[in-house]
Amino acid sequence: MAEAISRRAGTPFIRTCTSEVFKRAGLDPAAAMEFEKRLWIQKETLEAAKGIWEAAGENFITDRTPLDMMAYLLGDIQGGTGADFNEVEGYLERCFTATNGFFDALVIVQPGIPLVHEQGKAALNHAYIEHLNYLVMGLAGDPRLGAKVIRLGRDTVEINERVRAVIEGLGI
Repeated sequence: MAEAISRRAGTPFIRTCTSEVFKRAGLDPAAAMEFEKRLWIQKETLEAAKGIWEAAGENFITDRTPLDMMAYLLGDIQGGTGADFNEVEGYLERCFTATNGFFDALVIVQPGIPLVHEQGKAALNHAYIEHLNYLVMGLAGDPRLGAKVIRLGRDTVEINERVRAVIEGLGI
C-alpha cells in the first residue's frame, strides 16, 4: 500500500527493512523472545530505520514508523515481564523524537484485510494483531506525538480505496 501511495503521490518510497535487521541478528520476528532481547532488537531496528530515513532526504513514504516499533515492544510486556521502566521509557522517548523528526504525517492502517504470512515477518495471530492495533491507536493520541495522524477505518479494505483515502487525508 505504501508503494502504491508513493507512486500516486510522486514521492519516493523507502523500505524500512525491519526483517533484515532481525535476520542479521539471527532472530525470527515471529518467534517469542525474552523481553531484554526484544528491547535490544527494537533499539537496533530504530537505529537502522533512522539511518535509512536520514539517507532518504526530506520527502518520502515508508512502510514502518517508530509507532510500529513502540507497539511491538509494548505488546511483549506482560504482568510478570521484568522490564526496567526507565529503559523502556527512554526507548519510547527516542521513538517519539524520531517520529517527530522524520514524519509530518502518519497513516494508521487498521486490520481489515486478510492476513497473509510472509517468511521473515512477524506473527499473524489475529488477537496479537488486534492488540498491536490498539497500542498504535493509543500511541497516536500521545501528546508527545507531533505528526498529523490519519486513521483508515476497518471498512476501507480495497487497495485503490485505501490509497485514495490517504491521498485525500494528506491533501496531496
